[in-house]
Amino acid sequence: MQKKSLLIIGAVWVEPNSSAAGKRMLQLIHQFLERDYAITFASPSQKSEKAIDLISLGITEVSIELNNASFDDFIKELEPNIVMFDRFMMEEQFGWRVAENYPKAIRILDTEDLHCLRKTRELCFKKNIDFSTEELLKQDITKREIAAILRCDLSLIISTFEMQLLKNTFKIDESILMYVPFLFDEIGEHQQKKWKIFEERQDFIFIGNFFHKPNVAAVLTLKNEIWNEIRKQLPKAEVHIYGAYMNQQIEQLHNKKEGFIVKGFAANANEVVENARVVLAPLNFGAGIKGKLTEAMLCGTPSVTTSIGAEGMAGKFPWNGFIEDDFSDYALKAIELYTNKSAWRNAQLNGVNIINCIYSKEKNGELLFNKIEEIQQNIAKHRTHNFFGSLLQHQTLQATKYMSKWIEAKNK
Repeated sequence: MQKKSLLIIGAVWVEPNSSAAGKRMLQLIHQFLERDYAITFASPSQKSEKAIDLISLGITEVSIELNNASFDDFIKELEPNIVMFDRFMMEEQFGWRVAENYPKAIRILDTEDLHCLRKTRELCFKKNIDFSTEELLKQDITKREIAAILRCDLSLIISTFEMQLLKNTFKIDESILMYVPFLFDEIGEHQQKKWKIFEERQDFIFIGNFFHKPNVAAVLTLKNEIWNEIRKQLPKAEVHIYGAYMNQQIEQLHNKKEGFIVKGFAANANEVVENARVVLAPLNFGAGIKGKLTEAMLCGTPSVTTSIGAEGMAGKFPWNGFIEDDFSDYALKAIELYTNKSAWRNAQLNGVNIINCIYSKEKNGELLFNKIEEIQQNIAKHRTHNFFGSLLQHQTLQATKYMSKWIEAKNK
């Protein structure tokens, strides 16, 4: 019997040590590997030295080209059961080719986070105006991303906030949406006993990928609005800034005298988070759920973040530390967590609870594959039911397809 097969079309190659998106993709890959899928990972992007070797996991790596009919032959030959697009831009580029050349494949979009939400919040932050649904609805990127979601058989949504937004604001049918957060093993008592205790830890920490603009803005906020207040009351404390793709703007914030230490890329992120006493993440905008904050929970390290940082992450459970949007209060909460052993320990236990109740790999993985199986068994009915998706496949609404064909013809 032939193995079930999955084709992943990645916007970038998988970099789990650089970003939460890379970790997320690797988690999904492992879910398919555990169910004995033959996996091909294809991407039009250049591979960086931080990308992991997928071949060592038994995955076929393929380089593909944008706006090139060679992909049509590739997909016909591969005949995958499932095609997963990593971010909506890949669905725009390749979705129509998959639908045309191998329509039997189930098309899944892994949104990573809602790009339109993140970009609109960034725009509002820069203009110094409040984010609103009206502003979100105005943006072209919103129309593009929602169209990609509608064209797919299923979209994986990482945050409960984003699920509600798609259902309530955009009126997207729940049958084509699936809530799939990060997927982790539960934190057992044995693991908790391995964690360093309060007295063995020191320093605050921020960690993030600096290609990601919310992280750049967060570190600037930390330096300009929060750190002086913390340092006044804790003159020996330091904050260590870690992250991939660090730019000059962040590097020049390094100031040993002020205890603001810019460290750069962390080869072992878990290790540096496990040694820190408190994670600081004063995020001003963003979307999805934050890898730095689940990582903190997995390492038994409490955190102080904003309502944007914690959005869609903890359900009704108390936070792994504090959520604070006022920067003066933020500094006070950070100091309390750093100095109060009892508050710190309670926060740590809250994090364990959040991971075990919301991010269970076993439970969420099973729900995902039940959903995929349900779609596979009723694919014709599923697509008929998704009328707006089929409407967007109609030739009169396929500007992306014809633009791609025009570029291809021009390149010849």
